Amino acid sequence: MTPKLTGHRIVVLGAGYTGMLAAIRTARRTRRHGGRVTLVNPSQRFTERLRMHQIAAGQRLAEHQIPDLIRGTGVEFLPGRATRIDLERRELHLDTADGDRRLGYDTLVYAIGSVADTTRVPGSDANAYTLDSPATATRLAARLAELAGRGAGGTVAVCGGGLTGIEAATEIAESRPGLRVVLLTRDAPGSMMGDRARAHLDRALHRLGIEVRTGVDIVRIGPDAVELADGERVPVDACLWTTGFVAPPLAAEAGLTVDGHGRIVVDPTLRSVSHPSVYAIGDAAAIPAPWGMLHGTCQSGIPSGAHAADGIGRRLRGRAARPFRFGYLHQPVCLGRRDAVIQFTRPDDTPSRWYLAGRLAITYKEIVSSSPTATFRLSRWLSVPLWAVSRRAADAGS
Repeated sequence: MTPKLTGHRIVVLGAGYTGMLAAIRTARRTRRHGGRVTLVNPSQRFTERLRMHQIAAGQRLAEHQIPDLIRGTGVEFLPGRATRIDLERRELHLDTADGDRRLGYDTLVYAIGSVADTTRVPGSDANAYTLDSPATATRLAARLAELAGRGAGGTVAVCGGGLTGIEAATEIAESRPGLRVVLLTRDAPGSMMGDRARAHLDRALHRLGIEVRTGVDIVRIGPDAVELADGERVPVDACLWTTGFVAPPLAAEAGLTVDGHGRIVVDPTLRSVSHPSVYAIGDAAAIPAPWGMLHGTCQSGIPSGAHAADGIGRRLRGRAARPFRFGYLHQPVCLGRRDAVIQFTRPDDTPSRWYLAGRLAITYKEIVSSSPTATFRLSRWLSVPLWAVSRRAADAGS
């Protein structure tokens, strides 16, 4: 049975950081003007993507349920996985616990995020772990526990020297000191940072015993080795793939205009250039900026969700939507549980002279990546979201 909504039907597809904020804020902005918001997500559990490296290291996180996070906001939650978007009929085809369903919309907010690109290097899809979800991170945690339990150690390769790869490598090395951790990367780890922040990062990698291999080109991931372009085979017992990203094919299959990463190409107000009834936000959107395309990070994604919500509200009130403007602030990275480094940046994400390290950086990082509950509640009222955290900036090139 298809849910029936009166008024202007707004469907937010994807309940990550960006989609959740967009749904709650849209409900607030449109309630008096006929807006009815439905949030669609495969799982009822809210996934803290910023903390997947902690799960991989065997840590247990608090579980936030989506129905609890949206209680009292006016957002209706529908658990289901979108299998098709019918742009002509403005309908979503959903796979739910009750079978196939169709959900109509007047405005669709597309916020399904991105995943690690395991298509570029042969074997990465079959032989490497990713941090795309709690399930994949848990599988890696089980493998690391198995290796640690043998007592003879083992080798874990982390492919990619961007922020995700750095956080994963340091978390694993700190929590599993008996394992050999090798970080394989084309560029130097943290190459997007300034000299002083990068020097602190290098000291942390050395302190944790992480073997850093730079200037390498990975050509294949085998079941027991990572193969490099120069013919070298790096024997491994587990491999984590963190470099590159791609959006799921749902948008491209529907006929929306997408870029080379599968992200929906949007206009300055975050509407699809080919189908204006569709907004795209976060990792799922190709958002232009004066200096180039925005990185797929929560730091830019959350403001894009807030801006889309405000734009939908303005259009329902008969006003013109404003263009999205954004500037980066920082590049925060955890170095295990007892260290961190924060590189502050210019709006174009190039490093400024300012950075934090050690205890001050840990405190800062915990403040900006604390529990999402209060943030989502505040997002209904604030004109600018307080919580914005960088994550996968520059991972694609690491």
